[in-house]
Formats: sequence, structure tokens, C-alpha cells
Amino acid sequence: MRLILASASPRRLALLEQIGVVPDAVDPADIDETVLKAELPAHYAARVAAAKGALVAARHPGALVLSGDTVVAAGRRILPKAESEEEARACLTLLSGRRHRVLSAITLIGADGKARHRLSTNIVIFKRLERAEIDAYLASGEWRGKAGGYAIQGRAAGLIRTIQGSHSAIMGLPLYETRALLRAGGYPCD
Repeated sequence: MRLILASASPRRLALLEQIGVVPDAVDPADIDETVLKAELPAHYAARVAAAKGALVAARHPGALVLSGDTVVAAGRRILPKAESEEEARACLTLLSGRRHRVLSAITLIGADGKARHRLSTNIVIFKRLERAEIDAYLASGEWRGKAGGYAIQGRAAGLIRTIQGSHSAIMGLPLYETRALLRAGGYPCD
């Protein structure tokens, strides 16, 4: 049974390897990830994960296709994948000292074309960040392309007071849910 990872994220690939799963191929999906008007974070994450999976499954008939999307949300607001220092600063300033959610949606499309979905909802609370802490974090550059302008597996871990939920989901792939989906899809995980 072939497994295709529909993601360009080296982090998702490394997380899969952590549970002993090595995909047969990596085939990133290039889709429009524009947030729809009034779209809520959980719906957005699930929609994008499903769309990525469907696109890649069409290119690999008969294979299992695993896709995902991770969203950082402050209330109903979906924070961007920071592409500029200004964007990252705005995200970190907004998240400073407050609770936010990290939603990690995954989709597994089976060899039969049936899609299975899971959503992991997690809570992260940053300490109240001093300007110097934000400046130092921005200087590290690890925020680039990261949802909400931070990577929990890096230097930001020292700025996070509390997490509730799955650490791997906050990194980009909820391993418990992923393993359960793979097993349900007939993929040997043990």
C-alpha cells in the first residue's frame, strides 16, 4: 500500500518518521489558501486539508494520501503564515500574554477514494512578551512562513507559558490522530 504525503513541510515528514511512518512519496499540493469571507478557523483548516488531499489523490489513484493544515487563531481571527518581519511582529504582539488556539486538520484519502478527517484543537498561552524578547525572536528568523509568526519546536518554546493539547499538532501534525487515521485506512503502523 503506497502512502503519499501531500505536504512540502519537512516538519510533517519528520513527525511521521517519529511514529515509524515513512511515506513512499512526498507530493505537495499547490492550492489557493485564501480565507473565505467570514470563514471560521476550524472550517478553514479542515477545508484546506481536504482540498490538498483531493488534489494530490487525483494524481495518485489507488494510493493513500495524507494531507494537513495548521492554523493559529486568536478568537475568530486566522493569523497569517508570517512572510515579513512586520507581519511576525504583529502576530507576536497580538499573542503576547494571551490564549490562542492552534487547529491542526488532517485528511486521509484511502485507496478507494474515501476521505477521513480529524481536527486537533489545542491551546497555547504566551508569556507577556517584552519588546526585547520579540526583537530577539524576530532576529532568529525562525518565524518565516510559520502560522502565527512562531515555531513551537524552536526558540518560541521558551516564551510559551502553557500548552493544552497535542505538542505535535501545534508543530503541524497531530500524531495520535494521524496514526488512528492511517490504521483505519489499512496502513500498517506497528
